[in-house]
Amino acid sequence: MRMTCARIIMECLLEQGVDTVFGYPGGTILNVYDELELHGYKDKIRHILTAHEQGASHAADGYARSTGKVGVCFSTSGPGATNLTTGIATAYMDSSPVVFITCNVSENLIGKDSFQEVDITGITMPITKCNYLVHSPDELADILREAFAIARSGRPGPVLIDIPKNITAMTADYEYLPADQHPAHGRLAAMLRRASHDLKIPEPDAGDVEHLLDLIAKAQRPLILVGGGVIRSKGAVPEFRKFVETLRAPVASTIMGGGALPGDHPLFTGMIGMHGSHASNLASSACDLLIAIGCRFSDRVATVPEDFAKQARIVQIDIDRSEIDKNVMTDHHIVGDARRVLQLLNEKLPPHDYPQWQAWVFSHEEVPLKKDDILHPHEILETIQAVTGGKAIIATDVGQHQMWSAQYYHFSRPGQFITSGGFGTMGFGVGAAMGAAMGNPDVPVVLATGDGGFRMNCNELATLEHYHIPVIVVIFNNHTLGMVRQWQHLIYNERYSQTDLDRGPDFVKLAEAYGIPGDRAATQEEFEAVFRRAAKSGGPWVIECAIDKDAMVHPMVSAGTPVTDFLLD
Repeated sequence: MRMTCARIIMECLLEQGVDTVFGYPGGTILNVYDELELHGYKDKIRHILTAHEQGASHAADGYARSTGKVGVCFSTSGPGATNLTTGIATAYMDSSPVVFITCNVSENLIGKDSFQEVDITGITMPITKCNYLVHSPDELADILREAFAIARSGRPGPVLIDIPKNITAMTADYEYLPADQHPAHGRLAAMLRRASHDLKIPEPDAGDVEHLLDLIAKAQRPLILVGGGVIRSKGAVPEFRKFVETLRAPVASTIMGGGALPGDHPLFTGMIGMHGSHASNLASSACDLLIAIGCRFSDRVATVPEDFAKQARIVQIDIDRSEIDKNVMTDHHIVGDARRVLQLLNEKLPPHDYPQWQAWVFSHEEVPLKKDDILHPHEILETIQAVTGGKAIIATDVGQHQMWSAQYYHFSRPGQFITSGGFGTMGFGVGAAMGAAMGNPDVPVVLATGDGGFRMNCNELATLEHYHIPVIVVIFNNHTLGMVRQWQHLIYNERYSQTDLDRGPDFVKLAEAYGIPGDRAATQEEFEAVFRRAAKSGGPWVIECAIDKDAMVHPMVSAGTPVTDFLLD
């Protein structure tokens, strides 16, 4: 069938099972948007018009993280495309599969500094798995099919397709091709035939797996470190939990590994690293075998790489060969998908138990949590946990509230904790939460945010209200940039330079201006009452929580010091 390239885009999205697109129209992408009306694609694919392109990028990312599907985002050229870059980088750093479709000026205007022209493929090359500038209408369908395969394959990540406006108006032959047949046709088939571009998951080396089993047999104090790779790998979590129950070793987590093991599991030691628990950090310095699965040893985990677990045999399991020995030198590694490696280990791993080692690890208790007449961060998270039965998806911005969420909410499944771990993007939360809510309509979604991060993209309240997206926004309002203030307090001799947020808005009035109910809470009882009302409403809500300006994230390790040197207990 012959049709315009704008229509081919829509047909290819349907081939991929896409049901939701987030975006913002503009001049160069109008042919694509016209197809929503012209041929009724709006009845097959929901389009969510956000308040800003960055909000759309984060929403597509949140949708992908919470569903395991590929997220999709549309944008026009120039500033519309560059507004996506923070969202693209956020998805790239956390290995989130999103396809970004932008349209550029017509081919005869490219390279002439035309109105709203930008080289978006050049700009995004370092922050995408792959990107394309489409030159021919005949290659468009193939490129779209290849892009989705690349985004979801191996170590997932974002892919960008830039299409000149004149190409979207051209016609080409299109034939429907089921998604399961894409690897056998066109560009994707050619790529799969090339050894240097193999999208197939690498099979772990059997000898490497056997060697790890030997190391486990000799270990007396093993520690498992789980990262985001286990969350991203489809089907890896059940295999991981089987591995944990068989080995019976303590389990620490990076922030991206939240949900791989239930937060209340008796073997779970909590987060590791700069704001890691005493149990996790001290165990990393006392273990004799560290098995890191889907973890890249970032500077927030291995604060001093050469010192990290230096007394242990370090084993790294990762699908991305480039991550091996990049930050921390290993004694052994296995390249492969987490699910497959764990499956092979589980086939041969005999039951183990380390009661004395477990007792030592869990003997290190945290600072007791406060309970008095003011509202504490842990009480907010504990109340959300209790009211939702622990089922809520928690999205966050970046800062103290992010760390508190990781520490005090017991995540029980993959895709339940939506946070910008690698790039640390303030303003990520509202978009990510709305994307998660669109992808999980029967699951409560809560945005835990700070007054600083929420300001950055609070314009997306308009999107929440218009589409009646039931996100409960919980603002940890301490009237300051809390994490930066914490550093200033502990490291910069209380010189609080430019961190006080002694200005508007009134968040409750702001919510009401957007047509969303809002309320305040200053005690745990007040918060529980208003949160229950919000949860029952079935719509968006904004709850402003008054917390202490000097509340801190405990524990804390300074950057560049060993994870056992606690600056704050």
